[in-house]
Amino acid sequence: MPDALSALRSSADRLTGLVSPLGDDAVASRAHPTEWTIADVVSHLGSGAVIGQRRLEDALAGAETPDDFNQAVWDEWNAKSPRAKASDGLAAINAYVSRLESVTPADRARFKSRMGPFELDWDALLGLRLNEQLLHEWDVAVALDPAATLAADGTELVIDNLDLITRFTARPHGEPRTITIATTAPERSFAVNVEPAGVGFAAAEPAARPDLSMPAEAFIRLAYGRLDPGHTPDAVTGDPAVLDQLRAVFPGP
Repeated sequence: MPDALSALRSSADRLTGLVSPLGDDAVASRAHPTEWTIADVVSHLGSGAVIGQRRLEDALAGAETPDDFNQAVWDEWNAKSPRAKASDGLAAINAYVSRLESVTPADRARFKSRMGPFELDWDALLGLRLNEQLLHEWDVAVALDPAATLAADGTELVIDNLDLITRFTARPHGEPRTITIATTAPERSFAVNVEPAGVGFAAAEPAARPDLSMPAEAFIRLAYGRLDPGHTPDAVTGDPAVLDQLRAVFPGP
């Protein structure tokens, strides 16, 4: 199984390969979701990389990142042209991965950083970044190839790192029920418990007859609100009404 840092590097390389050859009109064309252009997606990842690298440096130095730093970065990047968003975004994404690769084992072991109510260690930092980068890589890839799927190396890791996103984005919808899901490549089993007061999500023992079966990459996209009917592979099987319910339960971040 790949590690998160090598999967991040591979994702950055793939994204660079996808976006670098594009002309000005192409980077200004629609990505997924449709309210964002390809340049917007890369800019989002690039500005996040700038923020992430600053927070990394501050955490290693024992310093606090200024409260207004994020907004200053977003303001700067929002003002860029589509071409600059794309080119500067790729540069920032790759620079951040390179900096992560350069962190020594000793610094990785002592790394701690706060994100809202959470304290992140090294593995959590990489995991959160990989989740975000893998999904946004797909947002670009699917705009260029409607049959694109999440990359296998990232899928192997992200499938076991869905708790945080489901905890914060899932919304109760439809009749209360427990929905069982089986995935392939890799094989996993999950249970989604939909109740009026909230949604529970957890790994589960394999069900004899799961409600839904699908590739792991498709389930990740479902959890992130990216399994609309137009981007649902034939390998997704089960009750269509249950699938529609989960699409509403998981609207995405």
